[in-house]
Amino acid sequence: MSLAIINDFCGGCRVAVYTRIGEDELKQFLAAYSVGELVECHPIAEGVENSNYRLLLRAPSGGRVPYILTLYEKRVNPKQLPFFIGLMEHLAAAGVQCPVPIKARDGEALRHLAGRSAAMVSFLPGHSINPKLTAFSPDHLRQLGAAVARMHLAGAGFALQRPNDLSVAGWQHLAAETVGRAGGIADHLDTTIADELRYLTQNWPCDVPHGLPLGVIHADLFPDNVFFREGKYSGMIDFYFACNDFLAYELAVLLNSWCFDFPAVTYNVNNAKALLAGYQTIRPLAPAEQDNLIILARGAALRFLLTRLYDWLHHPPDALVERKDPREYLIKLQFFQSARPEQILA
Repeated sequence: MSLAIINDFCGGCRVAVYTRIGEDELKQFLAAYSVGELVECHPIAEGVENSNYRLLLRAPSGGRVPYILTLYEKRVNPKQLPFFIGLMEHLAAAGVQCPVPIKARDGEALRHLAGRSAAMVSFLPGHSINPKLTAFSPDHLRQLGAAVARMHLAGAGFALQRPNDLSVAGWQHLAAETVGRAGGIADHLDTTIADELRYLTQNWPCDVPHGLPLGVIHADLFPDNVFFREGKYSGMIDFYFACNDFLAYELAVLLNSWCFDFPAVTYNVNNAKALLAGYQTIRPLAPAEQDNLIILARGAALRFLLTRLYDWLHHPPDALVERKDPREYLIKLQFFQSARPEQILA
């Protein structure tokens, strides 16, 4: 491998890389492991939060083995990395199809590279589906729902705790950072955000008496974080927003990210039904979870509207990452604001 391979690849496409790495420092990083010799390194196009590279290493046995290298950026607090690494280890040990952190010879999975916290994980076979190019089928959603329920059950035994930094208090902070410029993205967006945040702050189900089960959730299960192989679900990746929250909030995120058709951004009730049916084959929803699904979906829509808006307005000019249009989530928010239960669950 030469450094030119990395730079030429980065220069030819939009990839999720904020921090570039040099060949010498990468080889020095890998020297702490017993995984083999570096053959190739390519930046990965998906994702917007961290810098990700696909490594191909020649194992001591002679075969070539792929790995994923992540450099943690932006919203990831280094103090919370043990939660994410430990969660992947816990879930993988419980049979959940997810990456496994690779430990160096000193037994540590977390290290430093190019001035960032970094970790290497096993490569998960399969491919994500881009919903703007290929429509999901109800079967995709049924498989996904069942897999998410299994992940929720497996997470019940995980000892570490992490609050959801991007719940109501986090939305308030993001709104304060963006609302003054939001009107330049869409008409009256500043007012829409302020009004919705006020409503959700007053009505969010924020305690156990609401009957909403709590647990470990992924919290960012977008299509680019879920893999299929020959039409079959093969695993989930990118646990760096995982936290403890309402289990049903995970489903609210999935309704937003998986159950709208493009390019019109219209709600697909058949896919939503399949998602929820697949989930409930493993873990039936409590009545309170069904009753609160719309407000949770409104919250999820506002969360991604705000984070996309923040990233749009604070985009580093030299970052090799494509900005995502926040207006998609304005449309989704407006849908859930006027939706009736039978439209969501019918």
